[in-house]
Amino acid sequence: MTPIAWCLTAGFAGLVLFGFPFGIAIPLAITAALIVADIEPAFLAQAVISGSQQFSLLAIPLFMLAGELMTAGGLSQRLVDFASTLVRHRTGGLAMVAVLAATVFSAISGSAPATTAAIGGILIPAMAKAGYDRAFAASIAVSAGVLGPLIPPSIAFVIWGIVAEQSIGRLFVAGIVPGLTLAAGLLVVCYVHARRNQVPRLPRASIRETWTAFHRAKWALGSPLVVLGGIYGGIFTPTEAAAVSCLYAVLVGLFVERLLTLRALPGLVARAMKTSGMVCAIIAVSTGFGILIAQEQLATRFAQWMAANIQEKWLALAALNIAFFLLAAVMDEIAIMVILGPMLIAIATRFGVDPIHFGAIIVTNVAIGMAAPPIGYCLFIGMALSGLSLARISRAIWPQILVMLVVLFLTTYIPEFALILQPAAR
Repeated sequence: MTPIAWCLTAGFAGLVLFGFPFGIAIPLAITAALIVADIEPAFLAQAVISGSQQFSLLAIPLFMLAGELMTAGGLSQRLVDFASTLVRHRTGGLAMVAVLAATVFSAISGSAPATTAAIGGILIPAMAKAGYDRAFAASIAVSAGVLGPLIPPSIAFVIWGIVAEQSIGRLFVAGIVPGLTLAAGLLVVCYVHARRNQVPRLPRASIRETWTAFHRAKWALGSPLVVLGGIYGGIFTPTEAAAVSCLYAVLVGLFVERLLTLRALPGLVARAMKTSGMVCAIIAVSTGFGILIAQEQLATRFAQWMAANIQEKWLALAALNIAFFLLAAVMDEIAIMVILGPMLIAIATRFGVDPIHFGAIIVTNVAIGMAAPPIGYCLFIGMALSGLSLARISRAIWPQILVMLVVLFLTTYIPEFALILQPAAR
């Protein structure tokens, strides 16, 4: 390898192992490569500016803010209350409430951490009180949060759409079937756990109670209809939809639910900015990383090596999934998508994988990574909400991880699984 390639690979890996944050390790590796290659240092500044001036990037902080506003405005509680009236009387009903509420909330926030925090904060204590093992309660909130990257609109699909230069709307559609299938699988896990542990059922809700809960939740249920209807109806782009989602959340929280206050808005904005700032910073500095990788033809050479040594398409996809799963256990999922994006795309192109189908495979991997031990974001949120150790939640979450891997298998090897709804996006 050339000196630039060594700086970008071994240099970057070394910085990460020494504990440098990705947002710092990436520009340091780029700077070292520029010094070694005697390239003008202004290249990095130009790359950062170029990487941050993408209209689609605005969707990330806006969807994160929408999730914060929905939670503070009481809409997540309305979703939980309505879902509870539908399934709480069934075996595993209260755990199923977490999955159903997360499915709808995912279509509002587009974020796994936001979904885990919103649903887990309400249901982990409620499930523990109802007789569920607290570790299982935390693990089901974490795994339900994983629906955030799959159910549109999705921040992960926005990022991959930027990296791969694909239609974000079509990528959104590719996540619907995998997301709903994962939700169905999690419902089965809830049933099996409750039956095996003889968790008592809650009383069935009356028709009057169900109608009242639906009436109170109508504004929360209306948000996905407004956002997704606007996107697929051609009224606004996914980025504009994120802004509409924020406006909707503010208006409903202030004037309908009246649980959101003007005084609380700066704090909510600050929290959303803190989270999205880290993501956007990685994307911005990774632009220079990607340019140098393309210049050194690392992605192309690796794709050629795989094509020469792995002849079968199914085996190449299996190798990518295994590599992604192992990397996601020790590395930030967003960083994987952005840094390794050019290499992954080159491999997919080499083996003739449909780019939208490949996007669904990548984001399904990202979703699993959010809950996979030891560093999945949602695991740490589950720890904070439940007060349990990482080890306890990690032991409890493996049945859900297995369900996620089944969904990944279906998404990988049955292209129609992700592409069946594509005509609706055209």
